[in-house]
Amino acid sequence: MSRQHPRDWWVILGMTVTACAAAVSSFSGLQSLAAATGWPEALAPLLPFTIDAYAMTATRVWLSKATSSTAARRFARWNAIGAIGLSLVGNAAWHLIAAHVLTVTWPIVVLVGAVPPAVLGLLSHLAVLRVQNDEDEAAIPSTELHEHQDEANAGGDDLLEAARAADDAHRTEHGKPITRDQLRRQLHVSSDRASELLRKIRSSPETHTEK
Repeated sequence: MSRQHPRDWWVILGMTVTACAAAVSSFSGLQSLAAATGWPEALAPLLPFTIDAYAMTATRVWLSKATSSTAARRFARWNAIGAIGLSLVGNAAWHLIAAHVLTVTWPIVVLVGAVPPAVLGLLSHLAVLRVQNDEDEAAIPSTELHEHQDEANAGGDDLLEAARAADDAHRTEHGKPITRDQLRRQLHVSSDRASELLRKIRSSPETHTEK
């Protein structure tokens, strides 16, 4: 801490007391919610541990300078906000149950029980995104695009040869070039594709010269 901005111990003390109070009360509420929805007493603390670890991990990835991936930072931000929201909803649900305003029904039981596996899946995805960078993410669609282009080019060569063969056969039988509609019907392609093939045939030196 620089001399221009010395530590304000009253601020630090206030934040420490507030953080401890929030942590203890939130832990108690989520533990009680787990117990109320059928978790064994010994395992009930796992619910607050899961949510708190979820929020801490997502926030760390979101704000850390070591996170170079924009996608990871964006995903972590939404997960951090979601984890805080999950803690708020969980504590609110428990207080409503404790005040006999809300009854524990099967949807609540299912949702509370689904928290740990859902969090595990989200954090696993976040861990994979964290070690990537923007160059890696950009390279994947680029590689796929080149592969698709290669396949399209290969298919286009075969189609062009078929168009040339159809044109040759039509010239031999009728003495004139094949039309776009005739080529479209024979090759089962669109009108635009047939027009493109005809342009290539006409511009190719292999095309027969009309007499």
